[in-house]
Amino acid sequence: MLKFLRMQFIIYILVYPIIWLISILPFSILYLISDFFYVLIYYVFGYRKKVVLDNLILAFPEKKIDELKKIRKKFYHHFIDIFVEMIKSFTISEKRLKRRYTFKNIELIQNLEKKGKSIILMGSHYANWEWIFIMNTYVNCKGVAAYNKIGNKYFDKTIRKSRGRFGTALVKTGKLIELLYSNKKNNITAIYGLLSDQSPMVKKTKYWNTFLGVTVPIHTGAEFLAKKNDFAVVMLKTTKLKRGYFNSEFKLLAENPKDYKDYDITDMFLREVENQIYTAPEYYFWTHKRFKHKDKAPKD
Repeated sequence: MLKFLRMQFIIYILVYPIIWLISILPFSILYLISDFFYVLIYYVFGYRKKVVLDNLILAFPEKKIDELKKIRKKFYHHFIDIFVEMIKSFTISEKRLKRRYTFKNIELIQNLEKKGKSIILMGSHYANWEWIFIMNTYVNCKGVAAYNKIGNKYFDKTIRKSRGRFGTALVKTGKLIELLYSNKKNNITAIYGLLSDQSPMVKKTKYWNTFLGVTVPIHTGAEFLAKKNDFAVVMLKTTKLKRGYFNSEFKLLAENPKDYKDYDITDMFLREVENQIYTAPEYYFWTHKRFKHKDKAPKD
């Protein structure tokens, strides 16, 4: 174990300084780096090109292959940009980030705060979800985001520190519910950010429905937690304005979630995500296998 940790530390001290040096570069240079890695990843290594095309074929059966391949190319440009922007997050200033990541209607969140409502903020892997942490500088209540722990504990600590620079607390997915119930018991209002568009484990799936025309297992945890605790449910919809610039809009799905039938809120969220994807499909995270369980869907 000690040897393993020592190796993790050696990797960290060798790699992190390079990441930090890259992060302080101006955006103009960073996007040149992004363009370089786009060529490597798309043309040389072909990272998950088949997965991306297969996903696009399922989501857009009406489109011709040539059109889907054009979408795929655009996606890879955006895909590499996201990782560059993630690296920039280590050192970008609050002032600069606020210029590049703006909010259309932050008052919706502020008004729910004034009512003493905690919020389940449902998001998707669309456009840029890394810079949402700047939102915490506009609100009073604590922002909490679920995340999956990284294998290297030194990188894990650094990334949590980076993402928490503006006041957001990152909590391991397994510990989120414990914290949520503790906050509720102590009358602490908070905003709980959950990315709810990925595929859950089939054995834990309680609900199946269509997403982009394909029957898949659906995450329902956000709706379940909101109903049990009477939290408002808000969706984050992010639009990419141009390279490195984003605008996010909040859409209230349910202020009083107990008034809705089971899965109605989840379905509303999914339809909103679909609308985003159909409008500009190149900004969705197509490399993950969202449809991997489609053949396991229960039969009517």
